[in-house]
Amino acid sequence: MLGFDAVATGHHARVVYEDDVYRLVRGHDMAKDQSYVVHMLDQQQLSRTLFPVGEMTKTVVREHAARLNMRTASKPDSQDVCFITTAKDNDGRSGRVSFIGRRIPLNEAVVVDETGVELGSVESVELVTLGQRRGVAGGGGTKRFVVDIDVPGRRVVVGPENLLLTDFELVSGVVWSDQPHTGMARVQCSAHGESRSAVLSLDESGRTVVAWTEPQRRISPGQSAVFYDAEDRYVLGGGLVVRSAVSMTTH
Repeated sequence: MLGFDAVATGHHARVVYEDDVYRLVRGHDMAKDQSYVVHMLDQQQLSRTLFPVGEMTKTVVREHAARLNMRTASKPDSQDVCFITTAKDNDGRSGRVSFIGRRIPLNEAVVVDETGVELGSVESVELVTLGQRRGVAGGGGTKRFVVDIDVPGRRVVVGPENLLLTDFELVSGVVWSDQPHTGMARVQCSAHGESRSAVLSLDESGRTVVAWTEPQRRISPGQSAVFYDAEDRYVLGGGLVVRSAVSMTTH
């Protein structure tokens, strides 16, 4: 319909056709693998997607770029989201504060401990992340982590690290690369994070339940959970985390 046969992108990933199925396989350079961020491609899309650098290491890619006199050949690797820069906006803000603050209001929030005792405040509840320590109220030598965030209520709860652990995640809006998968899998919940062992099942609503084989840190709602085969080679599918519960085995 759009007049082209395929789309090529510079992500470090690969498409392999095997057993009559297109597989989205991790990139050859595992340190730069980006299959996580393109996990939502289905069979039709994978059949028309090309990843030219998927079989190369980043070093080889840079060598090719240098031979072609490309200005990006020596550009440092992005350490964060590539389109968020350190340049200051008109309000003197930069980074995430500037990027998000230009799009939504940022609101102050109260910080309480797990018993409800008020400890202080944060400038923007929208910028707080689950598991965060820096910039949240604490003191007294006690390690406190963000264990719950109530954005509408403008309330941040901090507590001990064990309150961050969960036995399962509930994932919705899953796009499967081929067929829905149940049973053992590896699950990755951030672009640069390690995959972890889990058992996948479907609930009565068709959502995917990720049951960790060992308790893991809870994942913020809205974060992508990407499923890989048990050998951690190719993507099975992925969706958005909608809920995770405090582990009952850590109390």
